[in-house]
This record gives sequence, C-alpha cells and structure tokens, in this order.
Amino acid sequence: MLVDGQPLTLGHIRFVPEGARPSGGKIGPDGRFTLTCFDGSDGAVPGQHRLEVAASEQIDSFSARWHAPKKYANVETSGVEVEVTEPTDSLVVELTFGGGKPFVEEYGN
Repeated sequence: MLVDGQPLTLGHIRFVPEGARPSGGKIGPDGRFTLTCFDGSDGAVPGQHRLEVAASEQIDSFSARWHAPKKYANVETSGVEVEVTEPTDSLVVELTFGGGKPFVEEYGN
C-alpha cells in the first residue's frame, strides 16, 4: 500500500466485490496487508473489487490525522478498483494526495 510512492504505515483496507462477501485487513508498518474474508488470512473472493482505505489516527477527542486522503475511506468515493484472479502476496495499491499531504481534521464540540 503506497501513498504518493511511500508506504502507508497504518490503517485498514477493505475489498468490496459486487454480490459477494467483502474482505479486509490491517495495514502494517511496512505498508503490507493480509486480507481475510471468512477465516484467518484466506484472502478475497475472485472478481472485481472496489476498495476502501481508512488511514487515520485519533489525536485527541476533537481531531484526527489522516495519512491517506479521506475520500479513500469510503467505497463509494474511493474510485479504486482491482481485479482478484488468483492468490498473491504482491498486490500493490497506489493512492495519492494529488499534491496535498497528510492533514488534521478538527471535529465540532
């Protein structure tokens, strides 16, 4: 998992296929992830998947730091798709801030 060419070091990823069970996993400090759909590290079902990547950390009760653009945290807005055809441990997903950078989001009181 990369953001602007650098490993994304935290967060969660979810693969959402049409008409089948989604799979997900935690993103590790090296940017790697292992997916589970039904049991343990069984991966994702074959087919086309829309992706969700949520990579934020709570700073305090009023703010969070986003390490990947917030639009990727929702399958409806991420715009990222991959096709799963066979088991692999080398899938690279690349995200971009599009010239931006990690940011802090302030919440209302």
